[in-house]
Amino acid sequence: MTRPATLFETAERIAAGSEPGAALAEFLDTFYAAPSGEARAATLRDEPPPTGQARQDALMAAVAEYLAKQHGLPSVPHWVADPARCLAEPWFTTGAGSDAMREYLSVRSPAEFIHHNIFTEPRPLRRARLRPAVT
Repeated sequence: MTRPATLFETAERIAAGSEPGAALAEFLDTFYAAPSGEARAATLRDEPPPTGQARQDALMAAVAEYLAKQHGLPSVPHWVADPARCLAEPWFTTGAGSDAMREYLSVRSPAEFIHHNIFTEPRPLRRARLRPAVT
């Protein structure tokens, strides 16, 4: 199977049963490999369908908002502001249950994630870069 070309396709895969972390990682590879800002914006443009998982639906909006701002795209997709894409209860993505970790994530999470009530590491969408072969 090829990588999803858009965040819309990523949500479809998650709704169909794909593991969310893997589907999102594949989408990020597509986004980062896009040849231009216009091509990157196109990967975020269409509103993803509901996945059946509130956390994943909110995450789609946080990811789109974060990527659009971090990469200086002309605009943030309008659909990220849908109140249905904001969690009613905070989600601390690390799974760490300590008060200290929750406090750290509350302070260090990117605003684009906090807008959706998601608390994560300061650089949540990092991907390993391919290194040139050593000869």
